[in-house]
Amino acid sequence: MNDAIVIIPTYNEIENIEAIIKAVFSQNKAFHILVVDDNSPDLTATKVRELQHEFKNKLFLLNRENKTGLGTAYIAGFKWCLNKDYQYIFEMDADFSHNPNDLIKLYNTCHLDKADVAIGSRYINGVNVVNWPMSRILLSYFASKYVRLITRMKIEDTTAGFVCYKRVVLETINLDKIEFVGYAFQIEMKFKAYLKKFQIVEVPVIFTDRKKGKSKMSGGIISEAIFGVIKMKLKSIFNKK
Repeated sequence: MNDAIVIIPTYNEIENIEAIIKAVFSQNKAFHILVVDDNSPDLTATKVRELQHEFKNKLFLLNRENKTGLGTAYIAGFKWCLNKDYQYIFEMDADFSHNPNDLIKLYNTCHLDKADVAIGSRYINGVNVVNWPMSRILLSYFASKYVRLITRMKIEDTTAGFVCYKRVVLETINLDKIEFVGYAFQIEMKFKAYLKKFQIVEVPVIFTDRKKGKSKMSGGIISEAIFGVIKMKLKSIFNKK
């Protein structure tokens, strides 16, 4: 069985889904894909089912009835993958903001260089973001600085959503205790891995804003990240005591 699987959460990604699936499958390294779709009105899941005939036994679909957040989609995906034999489990967006060509770099960082978590990092070598307005770059960049300050994690891109986890990391973290569903979910997963003393390595990538479809960013997601980080840090302190 293939040792690596890419989880792609979707909600109304009909414009991107076929292209991103084919791009992942075109890599020199063989990856499987699990699409976790939140009952997209634009019939993203229907397109995935069509593609499953072309990509038998390597393209999978997990259908959810409701749109309940990125975090819950990934948790459902993680649990699905852990019930199989995959050793490397990836998070990746459907909109090409994460370049499929970088998958092998994250894989090699875990498989060859023995990292437990490999992060596709926008900020480890300066700011590598294309097509974002300056206001959003600054918000994202300083959000990561803020998280680093509060949590003391030595990670430059704490909100990154392009990640490879070794299986043991997801088995060790109690996925049922993950609280956050938006950007804070990405922070919380890294923080839990950090507290468990897993080796976390950042790999420089170039992040390119989506060209098709609509962003899922909202004010509620941002506020969850800002205030959730303080709550998360305080809980970790009290749990130690």
